[in-house]
Amino acid sequence: MSSHKATVTWERNGADFSLASYSRDHRWDFEGGESLGASAAPGYKGNPELVDPEQAFVASLSSCHMLTFLYLAAAKKLVINRYVDESEGFLGKNEQGKMFVERVVMRPRVEFEGDAPDQATLDQLHHGAHANCFIANSVTTRIDIE
Repeated sequence: MSSHKATVTWERNGADFSLASYSRDHRWDFEGGESLGASAAPGYKGNPELVDPEQAFVASLSSCHMLTFLYLAAAKKLVINRYVDESEGFLGKNEQGKMFVERVVMRPRVEFEGDAPDQATLDQLHHGAHANCFIANSVTTRIDIE
């Protein structure tokens, strides 16, 4: 088994701390040295210039699906030149009335070297990518691929 670490840091820095005014901006630091500014979603008083956790969740699902898709395509000796996915997440309420990311829609567009495989093969690759994606296997969010 592998381990994956992230450090999330928020600091008040002497600013006011009330529900209406405290800063939602914070930083994500990763093992390899990468750092990313983050905040709450703009609808929750976050900074629209920074990534929010819901966006990161959608990107994480999309990235995992893509990486698994690329692996499965390479195993079939299919050559991919470009993969773009414009994914979108939707919030909803669960049975307990709690907000959650109810659904993520992925819209992958794949460019192959030479002729693209038939639709049945593409469907098989996307099904395999979804079934084997570590992140998708870790959540209850409904994931649709268009």
